[in-house]
Amino acid sequence: MKLASLLTPDQVVLDMASEEHFPAIVELVDHLIEVGKLSTDLRDEVVDSLRTREEQVSTGIGYGVAIPHAFSENLSDVVTVFGRSSKGIDFEALDHCPVHFVVLFIVPKKDYHLHLQTLAAIAKMFTNCEIRKQLSAAECRTEILNVLAGKASKNVA
Repeated sequence: MKLASLLTPDQVVLDMASEEHFPAIVELVDHLIEVGKLSTDLRDEVVDSLRTREEQVSTGIGYGVAIPHAFSENLSDVVTVFGRSSKGIDFEALDHCPVHFVVLFIVPKKDYHLHLQTLAAIAKMFTNCEIRKQLSAAECRTEILNVLAGKASKNVA
């Protein structure tokens, strides 16, 4: 499953305001609520679940990428949001580098296997330096979605 198929333009945050680990996660959860992709009454459950996951080990995987993820028994479909930070976020990443791309997703508890497949696909995609360059150069949400869908960006040689 391509990450782009889980996102719509309103699920892309072009320039995140947060500069720290957990506030960045909360910013993205609140964005999902703001655009109607996550119910307000699930906010506390989702934030708590993400916090519990992050306390185990940071989901900052290196390469300037973080993939916070959690489960919910109250969702029927995967909910995803992509955030980009030009300043970088201190995500306590494994390589100790700032995070510029955050892919947050919440998976229905019944679809645990989907979580593993999604996580692996996202991690593999972001190890590609060219993809990260194209995402940095993208000027709008549509360009970001095109890069995530595997369509070449016109802006990066």
